Amino acid sequence: MMNAIWLLMILGGIGVAAWNGRIDVVAQSIVSGGEQAITLSLALLAVLTFWMGLARVAEKAGLLEFLARILAPFLRPFFPSLRNNPEAMKHIVLNFCANLLGLGNAATPFGLKAMQAMQEKNREPDTATDAMCTFLVINTAGMTIIPTTVIALRAATGSADPTATVGVTLLAGLVATVVGLIVDYCFRIMRRRGGRQRWR
Repeated sequence: MMNAIWLLMILGGIGVAAWNGRIDVVAQSIVSGGEQAITLSLALLAVLTFWMGLARVAEKAGLLEFLARILAPFLRPFFPSLRNNPEAMKHIVLNFCANLLGLGNAATPFGLKAMQAMQEKNREPDTATDAMCTFLVINTAGMTIIPTTVIALRAATGSADPTATVGVTLLAGLVATVVGLIVDYCFRIMRRRGGRQRWR
């Protein structure tokens, strides 16, 4: 679907340029666009490498495990069904902490292991459990202290203060997480009530 939309936009732009007799603009845009893409990619690579390296140093220094120990008591109440599944809970906490530090590459394996551990004890393998849905909500909300990609993009495009959006990003992630958890809880209650009514 997205490929069709992009193709339609490209062909539409070329068609409008041809209709107005400015087909030369298309050629100029292709050349200048390619040049800008390469410049942005190189600048982005340098900044992104720096921030990811800094985050990796923090991980190796034990900051990830330190955060996990602090946040574990706060996350456990959202996963009451995982009291007998400490392995899944451990990976969920580590995934959340890795995302918090902007370590997307480190967060992914923890997320996969958490889902695998929950699926192993899932009584209905073809249906996601409440814990899986809650974990997906937290993971998708993506609350981050160090938004590495955003900082890198802003720095690569010449921003005077690339880290200016850190506070706003953290607030947006916090709001998204809270709202997501509230909606998740409401849907869980509605599903349970619907299940009771079906069995009456």
